[in-house]
Amino acid sequence: MERMGLVVVVVMAAVSFQLGGNWAHAQVHHVVGGDRGWEPSTDVAAWSSGRVFRVGDKIWFTYSAAQEGIAELKSKEEYESCDATNPIRMFTDGLNSILLDGEGIRYFVSSRTDSCKNGLKLHVEVVPPGTPETQNITTTSHGSASRLAASPTSPSGSDRSSSSFALFFIGFWLCYMGF
Repeated sequence: MERMGLVVVVVMAAVSFQLGGNWAHAQVHHVVGGDRGWEPSTDVAAWSSGRVFRVGDKIWFTYSAAQEGIAELKSKEEYESCDATNPIRMFTDGLNSILLDGEGIRYFVSSRTDSCKNGLKLHVEVVPPGTPETQNITTTSHGSASRLAASPTSPSGSDRSSSSFALFFIGFWLCYMGF
């Protein structure tokens, strides 16, 4: 009976948070590419356009480890030329979570040069936690800059992704506990 009480508390806390309970600077989980994930047919530039990435957020890459890998690069030049010969890190597991732990620009590309040159690459400008969403400047994969207006205050795709992850883990935990 104690376990059932714990389950009720956990589920109620999750539902309360998802229905509008708002903690200051809550971490957002961004699933790169949305439902399609990180694959050659995904328009990563369109997916990232208008998103705000803050210190403390996480980006998730989901991909076929047999067909793709992800390289984090040091410079804009390496990113633009798809030069993954000297990466900061390589990701090859098929599911990678990366904490955005500091301000600045981070560069990610497909480890396959042909996929990268066809647009399978992502740069993320990480801003401080309290930065408003207005006047966000993004750069497309072709290097042109554009200024974007803030999106409405309704939940974004990343917020829904965060909700999905929370509910997934709660469901997984409930199954694991035998409920």
